[in-house]
Amino acid sequence: EVQLQASGGGLVQAGGSLRLSCAASGFTFDDYAIGWFRQAPGKEREGISCISSSDGGTYYADSVKGRFTISSDNAKNTVYLQMISLKPEDTAVYYCAADDTRTIRGWGPLDFHEYEYWGQGTQVTVSS
Repeated sequence: EVQLQASGGGLVQAGGSLRLSCAASGFTFDDYAIGWFRQAPGKEREGISCISSSDGGTYYADSVKGRFTISSDNAKNTVYLQMISLKPEDTAVYYCAADDTRTIRGWGPLDFHEYEYWGQGTQVTVSS
């Protein structure tokens, strides 16, 4: 059974930092890219970063570039999202998702349509 467990969210002041974790199980980690998405109330789901487990290639949305860093520990089947210089507009539920890279759908690495499996989400709240 494929499982993705996101954790690490919380309440932080603007300018602060958080590190999210996404623990994956039930599939061959190297065959998948892991993406982070977020969704704020009343807004569309936004793809913010992803990493290829096989070659470590990364992508970032412009909204987080330079502030967020994605990394992968393949031995632990875990992907991390280090977030610094957090802003109130970063407040959202953050989800991790897995995309089987052996199947190319053509949506793009930060498009949620590309991803087959989703975790339950972790809330990040940034106060001003």
